[in-house]
Amino acid sequence: MRTRFIGFIAAALAAIVMTSGPAAAGQKPVSSGSMITKTFTIEAIDKTLRVVTLKDPAGMLESVYCGPEVQRFDALKVGDLVTFRYHESLVTALRRPGQAPRPTESAGVTRTPGANPGGTIAQQVTSSVTLQAIDTKTPSVTVKTDRGSVMSLHVQDAKNLEGYKVGDTVEITYTQALAVSVEPAKK
Repeated sequence: MRTRFIGFIAAALAAIVMTSGPAAAGQKPVSSGSMITKTFTIEAIDKTLRVVTLKDPAGMLESVYCGPEVQRFDALKVGDLVTFRYHESLVTALRRPGQAPRPTESAGVTRTPGANPGGTIAQQVTSSVTLQAIDTKTPSVTVKTDRGSVMSLHVQDAKNLEGYKVGDTVEITYTQALAVSVEPAKK
């Protein structure tokens, strides 16, 4: 399993109109999210290279490098169960004129307390776009980012365009989090 932890604001921009409901004058923030959980068994550990080989329930192997930030690397043992929980969410809301924008980025790492290795890494990106064009026939939108880039995005369902109008400023908050927990091998 190769989990890439990179925030793509373009994906968030595309998702704004693919996953959100109608926007109205008193619109509350709209959110959508998903979580994927996978558990692997540690098959081998190369302590010199800091590489752990994981096996999924189907028997597929994947080698993962554990950098120096993995402080409890030496506590890992062959047979331990490693569970990855990947969460992704998107919140969109119309931003009223004069309303201050939210901070643009935040990130953090939290270590799991106790003897077992584990922790969570999270990243949140907030951006604003202005709707420049809405095409309900294609369906698609053209947006201008707060940095001046203009892009057109396909919309999966034209119903998601209802309530939006050209000129609306939409604030998008995209969050990713990856939690890793380790349970000792059953004896």
